[in-house]
Amino acid sequence: MAPRVALFVTCIVDQIFPDTGEAMVELLAAQGVRVDFPMAQTCCGQPGFNSGYQDESRAVARHFLKVFAAYDAIVTPSGSCAAMVRHFYPELFKDQPELALAQTVAAKTWEFTQYLVDVLHVTRLGTSLPKPATAAVHDACHGLRGLGLGAQSRALLGQVGNLTLTPLAGNDQCCGFGGLFAVKMSEISGAMLKDKLLNIEAAGVDFIITGDASCLMHMNGGLSRQGSARRVVHIAEVLAGRV
Repeated sequence: MAPRVALFVTCIVDQIFPDTGEAMVELLAAQGVRVDFPMAQTCCGQPGFNSGYQDESRAVARHFLKVFAAYDAIVTPSGSCAAMVRHFYPELFKDQPELALAQTVAAKTWEFTQYLVDVLHVTRLGTSLPKPATAAVHDACHGLRGLGLGAQSRALLGQVGNLTLTPLAGNDQCCGFGGLFAVKMSEISGAMLKDKLLNIEAAGVDFIITGDASCLMHMNGGLSRQGSARRVVHIAEVLAGRV
């Protein structure tokens, strides 16, 4: 029987980049995965957790556990949100009656490329872009350092027809978003973004690929404000041939 998987779409994808969520469903369905979209889902609680509001974050996380507990796996287009559930839910509930449930849910929560490569053992999706393009990968911080991502995206992208990957200087360097960091430390965030945009322009590629919509939003905002023709796209849309 096909696994029953829940799409945890995340706040930013839901509100700003719904095409990314649709691309994920399309790709998972093509692998025989039965994908559900729990309509009661909200936030994972990361903003409150990162700001020190653990009680408020725990209330949001309790709702997450209730909504997603019954599924075989939970797949999300965000390494940041996946890392929150996988690594910090057990910490958030360490003295709570929901600890066992939090540990169970954490163990079956996966970032999208992680689920394809490490769980389904799929790298070849049969995708080809409409025309030849060059691209580079920005490795988002939480995915890279929190989940050990990087090889998964490159294994998948290496099988996409008409796509040539080139290196990006500082590919593992933070873009400066960091959730509330960009609000609380806006000047530092802006300086970090400036460095990232310089590297993007220097790469001379058609587009940049990343696995986190928050980085995508932050970098595209900077590129737009400086009038650049470059853009950043989510890996799910590249793998679905939508770029």
